[in-house]
Amino acid sequence: MNGSNFFPTLEGTLAVMENKGYRVFQAESGFDLNIVGIRTRAVVANKFDDYISVFYRMHGEWLFNVFKCTTDPGAFWLENPMTDMGTAVLKEGQYRKAYRLGRHKGKYTALVQNSPLTVIRDADRDRFLDLNSGSEETGFFGINIHRASAHHESIQVDKWSAGCQVLCDPHQFDFFISLCKSGREAFGNSFTYTLLNERDFELT
Repeated sequence: MNGSNFFPTLEGTLAVMENKGYRVFQAESGFDLNIVGIRTRAVVANKFDDYISVFYRMHGEWLFNVFKCTTDPGAFWLENPMTDMGTAVLKEGQYRKAYRLGRHKGKYTALVQNSPLTVIRDADRDRFLDLNSGSEETGFFGINIHRASAHHESIQVDKWSAGCQVLCDPHQFDFFISLCKSGREAFGNSFTYTLLNERDFELT
């Protein structure tokens, strides 16, 4: 899908997290969730060619789940930014306590932004991601983790993301939210989100 054979593994993700000095949650009691997005090397927008992994320890074993998503805005919003500053592209990094369970646009349960995030502004109005524009902003932008269609797996991002992290399969999304609800029950309604890049895995 993304022009490479890359697919995230638990071992690779843990190695990248360690190399970057990022926190890995590993309480043995279960549902101490690590929610980790991986942006693939593809720079042409509008495909669900990225991944979100959710992993946690339970009874001494790691449980590792991977969901297809986009970590990038769709082509519509890249070509038609909401502001003159350009469309928001979430900057890679670890954002502690960045999300909580809430309502996406008041409509359905999703992870909603709970603390400031840093975005890169892509203002050149084309379908190519500009991750080195030199324009960054930190704040509240409504960058949520939600789904695309409620009825079927979506193929193109289009208007589904103006910077949000969006899962393409509603069934995978429902399972993702069920994990988050278990995490909320165990540790409270606060979730850290880490965004990595496929290239990080080449360095481990």
